[in-house]
Amino acid sequence: MHRRLRHAFGVGKATGLLRPPLAIALLAMVGSCTPPPPAKGFFVHARAELRVVTLNSPTSYYLGANRAEGLEFELASEFAQRLGVTLYMYPVANAKAMQAELAAGRADIAAAQITADASWREVGEPADVYERIPQLVVYRHGETRPRETLQIESARLSVRAGSPQENLLERMRHTVAPTLAWIETAPRDADPVEDVENGDAAYAIVDAREFSFSHHLYADVAPGFALGDDRPVQWVVRHGALKLYEEVNEFFRDISQSGELAQLIKLSSGSSREFEYEESRQFEALVTQRLPQYRSLFEQAAATTGIDWRLLAAIAYQESKWDPRARSPNGASGLMMLTSSTAEEMGIADRTNPRQNVIAGAKYFLDVLAKIPERIPEPDRTWFAVAAYNVGFGHLEDARILAQSRGLNPDSWADVSKQLPLLANEQWYDRAKRGYCRGWEPVQYVMRVQRFLKLLEWQTPNAVAGEATRVVPDA
Repeated sequence: MHRRLRHAFGVGKATGLLRPPLAIALLAMVGSCTPPPPAKGFFVHARAELRVVTLNSPTSYYLGANRAEGLEFELASEFAQRLGVTLYMYPVANAKAMQAELAAGRADIAAAQITADASWREVGEPADVYERIPQLVVYRHGETRPRETLQIESARLSVRAGSPQENLLERMRHTVAPTLAWIETAPRDADPVEDVENGDAAYAIVDAREFSFSHHLYADVAPGFALGDDRPVQWVVRHGALKLYEEVNEFFRDISQSGELAQLIKLSSGSSREFEYEESRQFEALVTQRLPQYRSLFEQAAATTGIDWRLLAAIAYQESKWDPRARSPNGASGLMMLTSSTAEEMGIADRTNPRQNVIAGAKYFLDVLAKIPERIPEPDRTWFAVAAYNVGFGHLEDARILAQSRGLNPDSWADVSKQLPLLANEQWYDRAKRGYCRGWEPVQYVMRVQRFLKLLEWQTPNAVAGEATRVVPDA
C-alpha cells in the first residue's frame, strides 16, 4: 500500500508575524486503505486529525524548496503516520502563542524544541524528554578561547531574553557563579551570536543545534566549550488527552530504541548537508568514467529544451555525481535528483530511468528559468535559475525582495547571493513570505555548478547549439 503525503501552505503577515497559520496536511495510510477505528477517549482518532502547533525556525519547522522540513515536522509526520491520521501542523509567533493554542484546545501538541517549565505545565502535560541538547559557549576567532565557567563569569555574555539559555544562566548564578551577568537580546531580535560576531559581547550561550545552523552565518564565531547542563527537549500535550500523551511517550521510546530518532536528529542538523568541495582530480576521473555513459542523454535534453548540455551535466554532477541510483534523505532521486512530485509534474513515470530523469530535470529547469524575468541579463538569469532549482523559486524571490529593500539590485546575482544567507537569520526571515531557508546552500550550490560548468567547457566541446502543495512519496 502506497502512502500519500499532502501539504497545504498558507502564509500571511500582520505586524511582521505569520498570519494565518502555515498549514501542513499529512495523510498517512498504513497497512489499510482506511484509518484505524477510533480509540475510546482518543479525540485525535475520532476526528482523524492531529493538530500540532510549532514555530517557524530551522530547528523545528520551515519550508524547503519542495516540502516542509525541520526536525519537529519530521517527527510529527512520523507520529501522525503511526496513528493513521491527518497531520495539521502550523507555526505561530512565539512560545506564548503556542501555549494559548494548547490552552484553548486548538492544538493537541506543541512541538518546537521545548524545555517545559511551569508556564508550559499550566497549559499541557510535558511528555518524556526525547533529546538533550548541549549548551555551547561561543566566542570570536582571534580572542581567548573560553574553556571553563570561571572565564565567562566576568565577561560580557549575550543571551536571548526569556530563553532556556537565560534560565540556565539564572540557575548558574544562584549556584556556582554569583557574579554572572549577561546582555539580554529581545526574543524576536537578532541571534545572540551576532553580538559576538560584532564585538558587542565576548561570548554567547546557544544551543548546539541552533549553532549548527547559525555558524554558516557567522564565520568568525566558534564554539569554546559546552556547559555542564544539557537542555532537555520534549513535546507538550494538551490537558485531558491522556491516551495521546501515552501514545507520544511510546512513540519516542520506540524510535529511540530503533535508532530512527538519532538518524532524524542527524539529518535535521544544520551541519548534516556538508558541501564537499571536490578536487579537480575526482571530477576529471568521473568525466572519464561516468559522463560518457550519460552525455548523449544531456545532449538529447539540450536539443529538446535549448539548455546547454554542459550546464545540465554540471547540475547533475552537483546533484548526484552522475549516479542514477543516487537518493537524498527527502526522497529525491536519480541523475537530476527529482522528487516524486516534480517527476509527476514533468510527466514521467520512472525516476530511476536515466533518460526520463534527465529529460524531466531539463524541463523543470526550463520551467524555473521561465519564471526569472527576461529583463535580467545573462549570465545572471541562468544563475538565478540554478539557485531556484536548488532552493525553490519562492525563497529566491524573498532574497530579491530583500535586496531591493536594502537598496541593492534585485536583478544582480552578485547582490542577491549576498542576501540569501540572511534568510537563515530570524531578523530577516521573519519578514519573508516563505520564512526561513538555508540560504547559504543555494549560494554554494551555484558556485559549484559554475565551477563544474567551467571545467566541462574546458574539456568538452558543445555538441548542441545553443502554500498548498501535494507530494506523493515512493511506496
